[in-house]
Amino acid sequence: MLKQRIITAVILAPLVIAGIFLLPFPAFVAALAAITLLGFWEWTQFVDTKSRFVAMILPAAAMLISLVVMPTDVEALSALTSSHQAMLLVGGLWWIVASALAISYPGSAKSWSTTPPLKHLFGLLTLLPFFWSVLMLRAVNYLDNPYHGAKLVMLVCFLVWAADTGAYFSGKRFGKHKMAPAVSPNKTIEGLIGGAVLAVAVIWAGAALMDIPFASLYSLLLIAIVTVIASVLGDLVESMFKRVSGIKDSGNILPGHGGILDRIDSLTAALPVFALLYLWLV
Repeated sequence: MLKQRIITAVILAPLVIAGIFLLPFPAFVAALAAITLLGFWEWTQFVDTKSRFVAMILPAAAMLISLVVMPTDVEALSALTSSHQAMLLVGGLWWIVASALAISYPGSAKSWSTTPPLKHLFGLLTLLPFFWSVLMLRAVNYLDNPYHGAKLVMLVCFLVWAADTGAYFSGKRFGKHKMAPAVSPNKTIEGLIGGAVLAVAVIWAGAALMDIPFASLYSLLLIAIVTVIASVLGDLVESMFKRVSGIKDSGNILPGHGGILDRIDSLTAALPVFALLYLWLV
């Protein structure tokens, strides 16, 4: 399993970085849409349905409608139209609600675990804001510097990876107080703090090295800390849905890593929250 994880990571990481920096914007939109649709396909496992293909109709239709209603050209995205800002706000509000559901699990599950329409809604609220927030970040200053937005997206990835790494080692060494034992017994408050410390250091260094401006050191710290908390809770939320559905991994498309949702669970929360704060505060 470890060998598979390493091989997959060695192949996948350069492809992801190349896609973020080198794909022309229309191709980037298409690639991200494909990844998001794969995420929706895996989400159909969380919905009580006899046919995953039938369950896929709603998210696919919602994705198509959003692409028709909301412009995907660089100029509109970088200008942050009212529809784009509304999507960011919806994403941010959803993660407040989702975090409360995860922290209060299993009690919270009584209100939604046997209601398929709510599970569909949760999938839309998780993956659509993720999709649009990545596009909005990628489009920042695109016409002046096509790599500036790519660096922003990469910075969030670095932040999430640092938070995961810091949380793992600090939790293993100091972890005593469980965050949400009914959802993920291994996650601790001490791990969250350690992950936040490393993530803040990484985002500060990354912003300096990649010449990414922040309004002030305080805004950088605020954005980093809130995004770290969101990323950890994003992982918890997907774990909650998998636990309710009785599955270990969301899929097997990535050998040694599981499915798409298993790899982007933290990013589905971190990217909308980061985009909301960065695009509104900086």
